[in-house]
Amino acid sequence: MPAQAVPFSPPWGAIAIGLAGAIALLQGVNAVRAFAAPAGFADYMGLPLAAPQDAGFVFVYGLRAAFIALAVAALLATRNFAALTWVAAVAIVMPIGDAVLTARAGAPTAIVARHVAIAIFLCVTALVLHLAARRAGAT
Repeated sequence: MPAQAVPFSPPWGAIAIGLAGAIALLQGVNAVRAFAAPAGFADYMGLPLAAPQDAGFVFVYGLRAAFIALAVAALLATRNFAALTWVAAVAIVMPIGDAVLTARAGAPTAIVARHVAIAIFLCVTALVLHLAARRAGAT
């Protein structure tokens, strides 16, 4: 059964909308950056390309980021906050995986820490979305 759209009540609702909106916006920016400058984006992510022809994996990341941005935007547009809660919760695996991959590749500590910070941001976002839905009586 599909998740039901849930109206939010302040203050959690506004905060949750802002956090979910940030996910959509930042993933959209990541997608554009990955397509526009794959080598630079690979460096930013902490996994520099060995050769320019290796950019295919950066495009895969860009497609992943574009999908996430569009899916989150669609869930926001339809006010399906119950589903957004789950999206934020299960998305935590991606930055954790990114942190592990970049640490193993010898990326600078700041880059690995950024991936960990993104995982924490997603945890907080999932919690706020859950609290907002619960306050609205959805959970």
